[in-house]
Amino acid sequence: MKTENCVLGIELGSTRIKAVLIDERHIPIASGDYEWENQLVNGVWTYSMGAVHEGVRAAYADLVKNLGEPITTLGAIGVSAMMHGYLPFDQDGNQLAEFRTWRNTITGEAAAELTELFGFNIPQRWSIAHLYQAILNGEEHVKDIAFLTTLAGYIHWQLTGERVMGVGEASGMFPIDSEKLDYDEGMVQKFQALTGIDLRTILPKVLVAGENAGQLTEAGAKFLDTSGTLKPGIPVAPCEGDAGTGMAATNSVRVRTGNVSAGTSDFAMIVTDKPLGVHREIDMVTTPAGAPVAMVHCNNCTSDINAWVELFSEFADAIGVPVDKGALFTLLFRKALEGDADCGGLLSYNYFSGEGVTDLDEGRPVFARMQNAKFTLANFMRTHLLSALATLKIGLDILTQSEQVQIDKLYGHGGFFKTPEVGQRMLSAAVGAPVSVMETAGEGGPYGMALLAAYMLWKDEGEKLEDYLENKVFANAKSSTLMADASDIAGFNVFLSRYKKALPIERTATEAF
Repeated sequence: MKTENCVLGIELGSTRIKAVLIDERHIPIASGDYEWENQLVNGVWTYSMGAVHEGVRAAYADLVKNLGEPITTLGAIGVSAMMHGYLPFDQDGNQLAEFRTWRNTITGEAAAELTELFGFNIPQRWSIAHLYQAILNGEEHVKDIAFLTTLAGYIHWQLTGERVMGVGEASGMFPIDSEKLDYDEGMVQKFQALTGIDLRTILPKVLVAGENAGQLTEAGAKFLDTSGTLKPGIPVAPCEGDAGTGMAATNSVRVRTGNVSAGTSDFAMIVTDKPLGVHREIDMVTTPAGAPVAMVHCNNCTSDINAWVELFSEFADAIGVPVDKGALFTLLFRKALEGDADCGGLLSYNYFSGEGVTDLDEGRPVFARMQNAKFTLANFMRTHLLSALATLKIGLDILTQSEQVQIDKLYGHGGFFKTPEVGQRMLSAAVGAPVSVMETAGEGGPYGMALLAAYMLWKDEGEKLEDYLENKVFANAKSSTLMADASDIAGFNVFLSRYKKALPIERTATEAF
């Protein structure tokens, strides 16, 4: 195989690092992955850099193994990762503080002050909120910061030596001016007046999709491929966040399209055609091409479901009837379709960590029911599936009702949609609109990153990203579209009303337990 005509996309997700290789037809031909998990260390959700290095190399090695032949060169490479977070380095490249991930809700004071200062919502997980909170905390390392980046920006730096990133990823560090396709200069000046720090000297340079973001260096090739087979000189696309790669993977970069990514966390991305008001529940980020995007991000989605499935798996083992974990997920997800539309009076909160949309700095998984509730397995599973989408629905209602944002198309991708029909139907019930899932959606972010790298390599002169994706990638793509029926929608609304009314239960749990 001529791998010089293939493109590699790598994404560091919250539970899995995955690499996907696509050919000139934009079809995945090999993949590799590595499972990992974050740790709560001294109150901070983090991953060690040792685990980062090991995981990227393992995912790449697994891809090469599955391809069945060595790779000496490629057409292009692109890297993405979980957005946001905090990775500071000094002028010699030494890491100054633990990697603080998107999952942390420890920057409330900073986020509130910056939102007031900028007149622009700054979520707690954004890099600038972490930096300002470190300043407010009087953390010693701040004075030595020469480079502040994200996980994707860090890997890109290791591969190319370039301190740059795609505009979508950058929009999770600091607000972006979509006209100038760069950090908002007025806000940069306000931050400097407040702190004395010139962000232009420490933040990555902003690039847009299609631009060349450097080449794989000799050190970068050794970083990625410890066998020494991969050669330097391969062009590398601007790194992106998982939000941007999700948009690319689902052809959702055009105005009034949107997608929902649902896995460990879930978020909805709606490309808007107008400026929006300031809402604490809504983040304003951009597409990889720089168009404004309204983002509803929730820290919690499938972690509680995974925990319950693990319990059922343990039970199956205990009675001597072990069940394949994948088959068990499918069985339990499909069981949810048999449940009452409103879950029969059962209730759960899937909060492993804090949740900005509902103004909670900490989380505790909670399951509750009335004495006369219909406590069946079907209702139990449906409750957890609806709970996984409830917070997202609260945020989306602000967009569609308060801001009158219109959504023409909505695509779903991520592990929540792996079982055919089930997650798709639940999301459609939540948003009251049709939901489409593409065949390639299972490849998710790394596939989207590979497409962005392919766009850099193969676009025509002046060809926009949305046109490239629509005409060259997804013109003949297979997808399924599903619309929930009226009873499902009504049932979700009854469940959500109960969910919001009982939110004090969750707050009390964080205080008492």
